[in-house]
Amino acid sequence: MQSEYREVGERNLRILEALLFASREPLTETQLATYLGEGADVVSLLEVLAQRYSQRGVNLVQRGGGWAFRTAEDLGLLLRREEEENRPLSRPALETLSIIAYHQPTTRAEIEEVRGVATGKGTIDILMEAGWVRMRGRRRTPGRPVTYGTTEAFLDHFGLETLGDLPGLEELKGAGLLSGRLPPSMQIPLPFDGALRDDEDPLDEGDPSGDEVMEDNSQP
Repeated sequence: MQSEYREVGERNLRILEALLFASREPLTETQLATYLGEGADVVSLLEVLAQRYSQRGVNLVQRGGGWAFRTAEDLGLLLRREEEENRPLSRPALETLSIIAYHQPTTRAEIEEVRGVATGKGTIDILMEAGWVRMRGRRRTPGRPVTYGTTEAFLDHFGLETLGDLPGLEELKGAGLLSGRLPPSMQIPLPFDGALRDDEDPLDEGDPSGDEVMEDNSQP
């Protein structure tokens, strides 16, 4: 009986391993459970699998609400191949991404207030095309500007389990993600990570996913 139990456990581990290797995106425990037998302890199985890969070239890690195999941190620099084939983000795009990450949900006008300079529509479009930023909803203020937030893909790309793992202000400046143009008194709040806030409405039906839809018109 014990031998049979071990066999089932090993088979489930192989199934999880295959599913995670085949998926480009992190998979949630619920998604993985659908492929296992009834009563399988998905969390325990994932922990065993993570332990087995802890000293290998790829590690099993949590990204947002899911699990994924990713290159071990100490080998990451060796594998930066064509992933940066895409044009690197400009400084305005990096600053905009950083502000959205820390101040979400935030509007374009609020991003400009923090940066102290205008933010072109194309800058946010680039971040949305990369899959790192999404339109969340609309602020309950005159003009109903669109609010922006980060995505699960943002967490995955930057190796974060949750938004709470974001680096501090000085680390951001040291990495070149924020410039001296930002107010010296700028504080980093705890980003809002969840459903719409009380001051947000759902997006209107028909709102295009990559457009700012009237946001600029709400500014005085």
